[in-house]
Order: sequence, then C-alpha cells, then structure tokens
Amino acid sequence: MFFADLQYSITTVVYFVLLAVKLWALVDASLRPAAAYDAADKLTKTGWLWILGLTFLAHLLLGSFLLSILGTVAAFVYLLDVKPALAELTRRRR
Repeated sequence: MFFADLQYSITTVVYFVLLAVKLWALVDASLRPAAAYDAADKLTKTGWLWILGLTFLAHLLLGSFLLSILGTVAAFVYLLDVKPALAELTRRRR
C-alpha cells in the first residue's frame, strides 16, 4: 500500500510540474513581440501559441499520455531554443 501511495504522489507532482512548464512556455510566448519570432528565424508567434495552447489544454483536459509527452517536448523546445533567441533580440540595450 505504501508504494502505491508513493507512486500516486509522485505521479501527481509530475503531472502538475509538467502542466506548469507548459503554462510557463505559453505565457512567455504570448508576451514576446511577434516581430522577434521572424527576426530570430523561428516559427511564428501564432504557430507557437497554437502549439503550446493546444498541448496545455490537452494535458489539462484529456490527460492523454502521448499528447502530454509531445506537449512537454514542445514546451521544452520553446523554453530551451526559442525563448533564448527571442530574449537575445529583445534585450534592452543600456
């Protein structure tokens, strides 16, 4: 019984952490200027908002394992590749 409870607790924590990562990516993508996506030679802002928004909703509403994995990959691609490129272009100069 202990291991079942532990597994359930870990699974629940992972579920909410991955949901938070997807939400973070979605909010960040929505706050960046659309022109920066083109300047960084990345997928358009609209494209990223659709991808991240749909994967966030799929994770939240459907709970599908495959969609959750794909959405997590998309969120991490955004956060680790697209976000730094956009941040470099939109960083304020002193």
